[in-house]
Amino acid sequence: MNFKNFDELLGLVKGKTNRIVVPGANNDEVLTACKMGVEHKIISGGILIGPKAQVEEMAKKVGLKLDIFEIVDKSDYAEMCNMAVELVRAGKGDFLVKGLVDTKFYMKAILRKEIGAVPEGRVLSHFVLFELANYHKLFALTDAAIMISPTVEQKAKITENAVEIMRALGVEKPKVAVVCPVEKVNPKIPSTLDAEALVKLNRDGALKNCVVEGPYDIYISFSKELAAEKGIKGAVVPGETDIALMPDLNAGNLVYKSLSYFGAGMKAATVLAGSNLVVILPSRTDSPVTKLHSIALACFLKDAVKAAV
Repeated sequence: MNFKNFDELLGLVKGKTNRIVVPGANNDEVLTACKMGVEHKIISGGILIGPKAQVEEMAKKVGLKLDIFEIVDKSDYAEMCNMAVELVRAGKGDFLVKGLVDTKFYMKAILRKEIGAVPEGRVLSHFVLFELANYHKLFALTDAAIMISPTVEQKAKITENAVEIMRALGVEKPKVAVVCPVEKVNPKIPSTLDAEALVKLNRDGALKNCVVEGPYDIYISFSKELAAEKGIKGAVVPGETDIALMPDLNAGNLVYKSLSYFGAGMKAATVLAGSNLVVILPSRTDSPVTKLHSIALACFLKDAVKAAV
């Protein structure tokens, strides 16, 4: 990977032109993250969309100077999101930062066919990059926010989305753990059958540029020693997982929020995967620091995405 931790990432994107577009900018947490981004010199300007008086009041409250930002006075959530996407598509901003807007409006604006943000045949998925004190490298978790109960085909596309981002971050051949409750295929546990199918797709060359193994539980995915105790031999993913593919939204969201709340030394960044626009998609309850790191990750990814479009 091109950086070992989020501090290095912040250093890599410092001083570059990174213009943000924020629908629902009337929010203390997102404006605090913007202030931190300006202080770290990873935000060079942008457009804040929301009720102007509220945005100005909250910016004053958190200490964000507005001299490098344009404020667009809007109060309708759907209109905010549609305008934000159109501004980024028109090149007037580099990426989207979700503020105080419902995810349904945010996603609907991105998914509009006339915008063309999602290439044909792809799906959108949620990508979280984690740094934890008790794991030796950064790793991704997906999908924790969008796909409710993905099919095997959708899981393959979610994997491809995550692999594409990890490769953009410098991991040439990401190691993917298909996470399940158990490590053996069991017809009564559908996620293990999906894991078996995904491993076969990888071996047959349909899932490229990665190594896919599973079904693995969390212990096996992140510990070589525990994998050995459970009799997993000849595998390369245990203890070296770059991407943890969750079985469904129930599991993914719970793991994501558990790590965010309880994880030792936790730092995280969240973006939307599968779009040719760079989009930050944090939870409303994610901290300003997580939003800052998400902005930093978006800063890093924007050039890679633009090159691919």
